[in-house]
Amino acid sequence: MRVFSLPDLGEGLHEAEIVEWRVAPGDEVAADQIIATVETDKAIVEIPAPCAGRVEKLFGKPGDTIRVGAPLIGFAGETADTGTVVGELAVAPAAAERAHEARTAREPKATPAVRALARKLNVPLAQVVPTGPDGTITAEDVERAAGAAAGAQGEPLRSMRRAMARNMARAHTEVASVTVMDDADVEAWPAGTALMPRLVRALVAAARAEPALNAWYDAAAASRRLFTEVHVGIAVDTPEGLVVPVLRNCEARDPAVLGAEIDALAHQARSRSLAPEALRGATVLLSNYGSIAGRYASPIVVPPAVAIVGAGRLERRAVVLADGRIAAHRVLPLSLTFDHRAATGGEAGRFLNALIADLARAD
Repeated sequence: MRVFSLPDLGEGLHEAEIVEWRVAPGDEVAADQIIATVETDKAIVEIPAPCAGRVEKLFGKPGDTIRVGAPLIGFAGETADTGTVVGELAVAPAAAERAHEARTAREPKATPAVRALARKLNVPLAQVVPTGPDGTITAEDVERAAGAAAGAQGEPLRSMRRAMARNMARAHTEVASVTVMDDADVEAWPAGTALMPRLVRALVAAARAEPALNAWYDAAAASRRLFTEVHVGIAVDTPEGLVVPVLRNCEARDPAVLGAEIDALAHQARSRSLAPEALRGATVLLSNYGSIAGRYASPIVVPPAVAIVGAGRLERRAVVLADGRIAAHRVLPLSLTFDHRAATGGEAGRFLNALIADLARAD
């Protein structure tokens, strides 16, 4: 039997939940025919067949979670390895070992003492959100889950919300976060100016003025990579959780169509129709939380990016003009959180100053 493993579905996406099988054992399929639909942390993805053949075995049922690299589907026959097929199950110990590692990876990480505590409190470890290093469940995590279960019927986090909880906990543990806040006086904006395109344009100007925050940080290698391209990861609120699609090469985009492009990305995020590549490669992050509520915040930087800009609620406020007069101007609150491992306070300050200066322009 030839086994096709779940392929890499995008940066940071390590597993997927089977939504629907499009084939059954005994079916003859053509190369590139859709064999399954899976749900990753961020999107619904269709999986094509790597080759033509007869389906012999399905490794999982709808609702099961499969790790990237673990067996997904088996085909009858003995043909050459295509690069996506992991070999003969009966004779390839490497494939069996990878399958074992995949099963092990799905098991929650916890010490024997924490597992004993979970049994005592009747808390399934699979339903506990880990906050310890490398996704390890701590005693506090178990006690928190037990307390929630005592107060109400618990609902295990799935797909996007589970990924959001895991990623936010890991980022909070890893990143040396510092947040600086300031206001941009945008009274000069013409009537009808759209906020998000102006924010993206200002991010490009800030990245040019101070490239240190348009960067990635590799903690393992203690290295920093600066970018000339500006790929903005835009936080989109959806009923299923937070999605961050990437608007690429913002420095080269036509400002006249930027708003429509941002709207299209947000629509795809909410309809779960984003391609995996649309979630990769952000060099700086942007959250317009003020469209819902709030003036200032401390957004979380998700590695490898080193900075996230948060925009608060745009409103009229009293400001003191250069001549001492007080006037009511439109003011946009800004929050810049950066990873202090990769950038200095001076670099963050220069980035924020350039951001504000561009936002203050009338054009």
